[in-house]
Amino acid sequence: MFQAPYAPPEEAARAALLAAAPAPRPEAQPLARALAEAAREGGGPLAVEEILRGWPLSTREGLALMALAEALLRVPDDATADALIAEKLAEGDWRQHAEGFAGAASGWALAMGARLVGPGETPGGVLAPMARRLGVPAVRQAARQAVRLMGGQFVLGETIEEALGRSAKGARHSYDMLGEGARTAADAKKYLGAYHAACAAIGRAARGSLPDRPGLSVKLSAIHPRYEAVSRDRVMAEMVPDLIALAQAARAHDLNLTLDAEEADRLELSLEIFDRLLTEPSLAGWEGLGLAVQAYQKRAGAVVSWLADRAAATGRRLMVRLVKGAYWDAEIKRAQERGLADFPVWTRKAATDLAWLTHAAALLDVARQGRIFPQFATHNAASIAEALALAAAKGVNPGKFEFQRLHGMGGALYARLAERRPDVALRLYAPVGVHEDLLAYLVRRLLENGANGGFVAAVADEAVPLERLLRHPSVALSEGPPRHPRVKRPGDLFGARPNSRGVEFGERAALAALVAARDAAPALPDVPAVDPNAAMARAEAAFPGWNATPVARRAAILRRAADALEAGSGRFMAAIQEEGFRTLDDALSELREAVDFCRFYADEAVRLGTPASLPGPVGESNVLSLSGRGVFLAISPWNFPLAIFLGQVAAALVAGNAVVAKPAPQTPRIAGLAAAVLHEAGLPQDALVLVPGGPDVGAALVAHPAVAGIAFTGSTATARAINRALAAKDGPIVPLIAETGGLNAMVVDATALPEQVTDDVLTSAFRSAGQRCSALRLLCVQAEAADRMLAMIAGAARELRLGDPRDPATHVGPLIDAEAKARIEAWLATLPDGAREVFRHPAAEPAAFLAPRIVALRRVEDLNREIFGPVLHVVRWRGAEEAALLRALAGTGYGLTLGVQSRRAGFAARVAAAVPAGNVYVNRNMVGAVVGSQPFGGQGLSGTGPKAGGPHYLPRFMVERVITVNTAAAGGDAALLAEGE
Repeated sequence: MFQAPYAPPEEAARAALLAAAPAPRPEAQPLARALAEAAREGGGPLAVEEILRGWPLSTREGLALMALAEALLRVPDDATADALIAEKLAEGDWRQHAEGFAGAASGWALAMGARLVGPGETPGGVLAPMARRLGVPAVRQAARQAVRLMGGQFVLGETIEEALGRSAKGARHSYDMLGEGARTAADAKKYLGAYHAACAAIGRAARGSLPDRPGLSVKLSAIHPRYEAVSRDRVMAEMVPDLIALAQAARAHDLNLTLDAEEADRLELSLEIFDRLLTEPSLAGWEGLGLAVQAYQKRAGAVVSWLADRAAATGRRLMVRLVKGAYWDAEIKRAQERGLADFPVWTRKAATDLAWLTHAAALLDVARQGRIFPQFATHNAASIAEALALAAAKGVNPGKFEFQRLHGMGGALYARLAERRPDVALRLYAPVGVHEDLLAYLVRRLLENGANGGFVAAVADEAVPLERLLRHPSVALSEGPPRHPRVKRPGDLFGARPNSRGVEFGERAALAALVAARDAAPALPDVPAVDPNAAMARAEAAFPGWNATPVARRAAILRRAADALEAGSGRFMAAIQEEGFRTLDDALSELREAVDFCRFYADEAVRLGTPASLPGPVGESNVLSLSGRGVFLAISPWNFPLAIFLGQVAAALVAGNAVVAKPAPQTPRIAGLAAAVLHEAGLPQDALVLVPGGPDVGAALVAHPAVAGIAFTGSTATARAINRALAAKDGPIVPLIAETGGLNAMVVDATALPEQVTDDVLTSAFRSAGQRCSALRLLCVQAEAADRMLAMIAGAARELRLGDPRDPATHVGPLIDAEAKARIEAWLATLPDGAREVFRHPAAEPAAFLAPRIVALRRVEDLNREIFGPVLHVVRWRGAEEAALLRALAGTGYGLTLGVQSRRAGFAARVAAAVPAGNVYVNRNMVGAVVGSQPFGGQGLSGTGPKAGGPHYLPRFMVERVITVNTAAAGGDAALLAEGE
């Protein structure tokens, strides 16, 4: 079983790479220069090099072109298409870039049409002058044709038959049946059928013998809707038999079948599946099984070694495609979000290029033994020349390997290679699919190859000397810093404040260690009852001493508590799962949030706790200081029993208050564990007193005269009751910091990518069984695109697994209790007129389990209360109804979270401006606000503010005091008089 460190420290990995890398081959330089010159000369008007020359991705025009290409063809209605075109054409100075490129392309309708737009025009004013000259339909058609024209350069055919007809005779091909990862079982079945049909068609057309026969590339995430590490058992049971059948078909036609590379967290699962194919008896003797290896992954060397060992052990010859890697920015972001120790990929392009050469050398060594047929995929002239020089030095005949390029890229470069080295084989990686489905893929390829650090982008830039392009990557890597200076490692994401540590579930060993630590945790102790009045008296007595404690010491206690939470992660995750019924990933994210709260508020307290001198006249001192208010009452909910409890308590404590904390009656033992951590970290016992109990206990505490402030998270109704109780009390007017619920909406227009919408809706609506304050309750989808999107969302929701939350494979656990379930069932039984349930997950609903639902509503106003569970309500709206929709959303009175999915920045800005919400999320999910990055809290019926985890939260727990001293009272300002002139 494959195992290697997932994200080793880059400094040590870089040193090991430099030590293992092959030395530069001087004999490679002449060929490298010739190939680079060919690439710079150009490869046709719509080759990637020319697109990047005309529309660099470092410009607004290049990015606008990519956004238009990515979205336009999937927009079904003309009005939205017109709005998208207008916005993108208004985003840049097209004259500056269009001249040479448009002339060369001669059919590049978008560039020519865009030249009709005056500089500085707004989206609203763009189409009018163009329409006067050409007519709106003509402008729209020109843009669509332009995008299709570009797409057609990189897709060999919209069907496999068309692709085979366009394939260059005598050239090797690997056909990629385009498709994003399947979200539904229907999508997976469709993609699998397309692979089988392609296999049959390619087999009928194929000539010769392997390796000189065509191949098929398979994206595993396209043939199973839950291709993820935590669903390993299901994938092995459901997908592997289908994949074996496809491999048997490829074997019958003697074709190359390559498993394409995917994200780093899927690598171990992909290799396990590959090994299953490798040991399948029905595939014995077939030499067409292949795997793509990504050089930018730090584990790529271990993968190559593993493949060599498995080829030797099974007596098989494997085909191995060595690529640089296609998801670099996504891998960087994921590692930062997950709080990993480092990145699974190299942060510097030079490291990736050197790793590619190093792994190419290793593959050539195995190729010499006849166990691996390397397929070197690159558009980099220096990489090609160095690999050929390495092969010659190792005595590897060119017939034992091949190069690969993507159809539409690198044509001029490889044409020059064919002139210089006709003995070297080339295979074209040929995308196949309809343009509407392929453009997200196309844009990803362009962004990948258009990155500023890449060869393809640089060779298109005449200002970059060829000598710089052709430097051996070991030189560039040795001279520069060990890691990318502008890519913050995950632990340093927030500067001096350490990021909370996470776990990558795609690393088998890390997940096993996490589960083992959880399973070894002792049982949760009970929390004893405490008299509310006695608790208030204890805290009141402790307040003066605690408030007088230096803020640095108070902050240090929070930091020690954060460290203890991480050190005892298994115990706290076990508690969250045992009492709160959260899934494993939810428990981990909640633990991390609690850690982040402690560290963030510690830093904020130190910042705010330093007295500030204010301006004034000569002879006067003005000093502003902040201190605690007294006894703060913290009332926390059951849905985040650790994070919200500690967030409230930590903020109040570090501000100098004593705290009486009343956790939700469903989760008192988690609160007891959290309080114990603070006390063990050095907090005086009576500075924090825990009082478990129900609403009667809460009411008694709220009514107590010693309460100096209240932090509350829960329902709007309870917040109103607390507010009324405080208003009725005699004595000081105390602050209420309330965070309540919302009718959180996501507004989706026709330009949004259905797969992205589906992923974000499932996470936002059904993660934590919908029991988050921020969870998506109301999905508003543009009617013109609704059918496809809603079908995909329902199909993807059907694939969620309900079950024991302690099982890592579970996506949806139970509700908190039977009462919560009964409330939702009552709503479902009495839906408003015209509303209907359009989807129900097929799982059984024992005890407190409630299967995810989708309910169609006629209008926004039909949802008049927060439904706290896995129920997604859907409203359709037409493009002409945008203003009315936004008025209806604003009219609910709630304002917690809001989502927008659109490729139109102007549309997203209009929605955000029109609908009040404390947190607005554009083109991402709506849950999981990060402390310090996305301060969380609402407005209106959704809370009072200030936002938790933000810079304005802590002062609400404090009182301000200014001391003004007449420093000249004794006869003059001594400091001023002592100053010289």
